[in-house]
Amino acid sequence: MVYHVAFYKLKAEVTPEKIDEMIRSSRSQLVRVPEVLTVRSGKKIDPACEWPFFVTIEFESMDKKRACEDDPVYIKFLETVIRPNATEEWVADYELEPGRPIKYS
Repeated sequence: MVYHVAFYKLKAEVTPEKIDEMIRSSRSQLVRVPEVLTVRSGKKIDPACEWPFFVTIEFESMDKKRACEDDPVYIKFLETVIRPNATEEWVADYELEPGRPIKYS
């Protein structure tokens, strides 16, 4: 299992209401991508945190993740939710199964 984590810095004009809309949009849009197993998204609690918005997506494998990245729903999500609001991103992928060689992820 692969866990994809993406943290975003947002433009100064993004309001708390807009962040709430981004959370709802990420959950409602990404769950429609067949390769996606779970979606989580949220906002920072600590005001000093420099990454105010995050999205995590769980996949069966890196192949499923790559297929998701080509899905029109995922591309639309990036174009309508992330790119208009984010200034920077930090992304990482993790293997969830202990003992599994990452080359099989």
